[in-house]
Amino acid sequence: MTMFNPTTFVGFHTWLSLIAIVAGFPVAAGLLKGHIRPGWTGVFLSTAFATSATGFGFPFNGLLPSHIIGAISLVLVGIAGFALYARRLDGIWRHTYAVTAMLTFYLLLFVLVAQLFSKVAALRALAPTQSEPPFAISEGLLFVAFVVLTWRAARRFTSYRAHA
Repeated sequence: MTMFNPTTFVGFHTWLSLIAIVAGFPVAAGLLKGHIRPGWTGVFLSTAFATSATGFGFPFNGLLPSHIIGAISLVLVGIAGFALYARRLDGIWRHTYAVTAMLTFYLLLFVLVAQLFSKVAALRALAPTQSEPPFAISEGLLFVAFVVLTWRAARRFTSYRAHA
Protein backbone atom coordinates (compact mmCIF):
# COMPACT_ATOMS: atom_id res chain seq x y z
CA MET A 1 0.00 0.00 0.00
CA THR A 2 1.63 3.24 -1.18
CA MET A 3 0.19 5.25 1.69
CA PHE A 4 2.42 3.42 4.20
CA ASN A 5 5.47 2.75 2.01
CA PRO A 6 8.12 5.14 3.41
CA THR A 7 10.07 5.04 0.13
CA THR A 8 7.27 6.92 -1.66
CA PHE A 9 6.48 10.57 -1.11
CA VAL A 10 2.96 9.74 0.08
CA GLY A 11 4.32 7.11 2.47
CA PHE A 12 7.02 9.42 3.79
CA HIS A 13 4.43 12.15 4.42
CA THR A 14 2.08 9.65 6.10
CA TRP A 15 4.82 8.33 8.40
CA LEU A 16 5.85 11.85 9.36
CA SER A 17 2.23 12.55 10.27
CA LEU A 18 1.86 9.38 12.31
CA ILE A 19 5.12 9.98 14.18
CA ALA A 20 4.06 13.57 14.95
CA ILE A 21 0.70 12.34 16.26
CA VAL A 22 2.26 9.64 18.43
CA ALA A 23 4.79 12.16 19.82
CA GLY A 24 2.00 14.68 20.37
CA PHE A 25 0.36 12.57 23.07
CA PRO A 26 3.26 12.67 25.58
CA VAL A 27 3.92 16.32 24.70
CA ALA A 28 0.29 17.23 25.44
CA ALA A 29 0.30 15.09 28.60
CA GLY A 30 3.42 16.91 29.79
CA LEU A 31 1.86 20.30 29.13
CA LEU A 32 -1.25 19.24 31.05
CA LYS A 33 1.03 18.36 33.98
CA GLY A 34 2.91 21.65 33.71
CA HIS A 35 6.17 20.50 32.15
CA ILE A 36 7.84 19.60 28.89
CA ARG A 37 9.04 16.22 27.69
CA PRO A 38 12.27 17.28 25.88
CA GLY A 39 12.83 14.18 23.73
CA TRP A 40 9.22 13.86 22.69
CA THR A 41 8.97 17.61 22.13
CA GLY A 42 11.85 17.63 19.65
CA VAL A 43 10.33 14.72 17.73
CA PHE A 44 6.88 16.30 17.82
CA LEU A 45 7.93 19.76 16.62
CA SER A 46 10.26 18.49 13.90
CA THR A 47 7.86 15.92 12.46
CA ALA A 48 4.86 18.24 12.75
CA PHE A 49 6.81 20.86 10.80
CA ALA A 50 8.00 18.29 8.24
CA THR A 51 4.55 16.80 7.66
CA SER A 52 3.04 20.24 7.09
CA ALA A 53 5.88 21.24 4.77
CA THR A 54 5.75 18.02 2.74
CA GLY A 55 2.01 18.46 2.32
CA PHE A 56 2.80 21.24 -0.14
CA GLY A 57 4.75 18.78 -2.32
CA PHE A 58 1.67 17.05 -3.68
CA PRO A 59 0.36 18.07 -7.12
CA PHE A 60 -2.57 20.45 -6.96
CA ASN A 61 -4.55 22.97 -8.96
CA GLY A 62 -5.48 25.99 -6.90
CA LEU A 63 -5.65 26.63 -3.19
CA LEU A 64 -7.16 23.75 -1.21
CA PRO A 65 -8.34 23.54 2.42
CA SER A 66 -5.34 21.27 3.09
CA HIS A 67 -3.02 24.13 2.07
CA ILE A 68 -4.70 26.50 4.51
CA ILE A 69 -4.46 23.97 7.36
CA GLY A 70 -0.85 23.22 6.40
CA ALA A 71 0.08 26.90 6.35
CA ILE A 72 -1.58 27.53 9.71
CA SER A 73 0.18 24.50 11.16
CA LEU A 74 3.57 25.69 9.86
CA VAL A 75 3.04 29.07 11.50
CA LEU A 76 1.92 27.46 14.78
CA VAL A 77 4.79 24.98 14.96
CA GLY A 78 7.22 27.75 14.00
CA ILE A 79 5.97 29.93 16.85
CA ALA A 80 6.08 26.97 19.27
CA GLY A 81 9.69 26.22 18.28
CA PHE A 82 10.65 29.89 18.58
CA ALA A 83 9.00 30.17 22.02
CA LEU A 84 10.75 27.05 23.27
CA TYR A 85 14.20 27.22 21.68
CA ALA A 86 14.83 30.91 20.98
CA ARG A 87 12.88 32.56 23.81
CA ARG A 88 13.44 29.66 26.28
CA LEU A 89 9.84 29.93 27.52
CA ASP A 90 10.60 33.28 29.10
CA GLY A 91 7.59 35.33 30.21
CA ILE A 92 4.65 35.24 27.80
CA TRP A 93 6.52 32.75 25.60
CA ARG A 94 5.73 29.96 28.08
CA HIS A 95 1.99 30.49 27.55
CA THR A 96 2.53 30.98 23.81
CA TYR A 97 4.38 27.68 23.56
CA ALA A 98 1.65 25.74 25.37
CA VAL A 99 -1.12 27.15 23.18
CA THR A 100 0.70 26.79 19.85
CA ALA A 101 1.93 23.26 20.62
CA MET A 102 -1.58 22.15 21.57
CA LEU A 103 -3.11 23.79 18.48
CA THR A 104 -0.50 22.10 16.29
CA PHE A 105 -1.45 18.76 17.83
CA TYR A 106 -5.14 19.52 17.30
CA LEU A 107 -4.62 20.22 13.60
CA LEU A 108 -2.74 16.93 13.18
CA LEU A 109 -5.65 15.07 14.77
CA PHE A 110 -8.19 17.10 12.76
CA VAL A 111 -6.51 15.93 9.55
CA LEU A 112 -6.27 12.36 10.89
CA VAL A 113 -10.04 12.27 11.45
CA ALA A 114 -10.63 13.64 7.94
CA GLN A 115 -8.26 11.05 6.47
CA LEU A 116 -9.94 8.23 8.40
CA PHE A 117 -13.33 9.27 7.03
CA SER A 118 -11.78 9.41 3.57
CA LYS A 119 -9.81 6.13 3.63
CA VAL A 120 -11.68 3.72 5.96
CA ALA A 121 -14.59 2.17 4.09
CA ALA A 122 -16.93 1.95 7.10
CA LEU A 123 -16.39 5.61 7.96
CA ARG A 124 -16.58 6.70 4.32
CA ALA A 125 -19.98 4.95 4.12
CA LEU A 126 -21.18 7.04 7.09
CA ALA A 127 -19.98 10.32 5.58
CA PRO A 128 -19.09 9.97 1.90
CA THR A 129 -18.79 13.73 1.30
CA GLN A 130 -17.56 14.62 4.80
CA SER A 131 -20.52 16.95 5.18
CA GLU A 132 -22.74 14.41 6.94
CA PRO A 133 -23.48 14.45 10.70
CA PRO A 134 -21.08 11.63 11.73
CA PHE A 135 -18.12 13.56 10.33
CA ALA A 136 -19.28 16.88 11.78
CA ILE A 137 -19.91 15.29 15.18
CA SER A 138 -16.48 13.64 15.22
CA GLU A 139 -14.66 16.84 14.29
CA GLY A 140 -16.87 18.87 16.65
CA LEU A 141 -16.10 16.60 19.61
CA LEU A 142 -12.39 16.80 18.81
CA PHE A 143 -12.63 20.59 18.67
CA VAL A 144 -14.45 20.87 22.00
CA ALA A 145 -11.99 18.48 23.65
CA PHE A 146 -9.05 20.55 22.40
CA VAL A 147 -10.56 23.85 23.49
CA VAL A 148 -10.71 22.44 27.02
CA LEU A 149 -7.32 20.70 26.84
CA THR A 150 -5.56 23.75 25.38
CA TRP A 151 -7.02 26.02 28.05
CA ARG A 152 -5.92 23.60 30.79
CA ALA A 153 -2.46 23.12 29.31
CA ALA A 154 -1.93 26.88 29.02
CA ARG A 155 -2.98 27.41 32.64
CA ARG A 156 -0.93 24.56 34.05
CA PHE A 157 2.15 25.18 31.96
CA THR A 158 2.45 28.81 33.03
CA SER A 159 3.94 27.63 36.31
CA TYR A 160 6.76 25.84 34.47
CA ARG A 161 10.17 27.48 34.82
CA ALA A 162 12.93 26.81 32.31
CA HIS A 163 16.08 25.41 33.85
CA ALA A 164 19.30 27.13 32.85
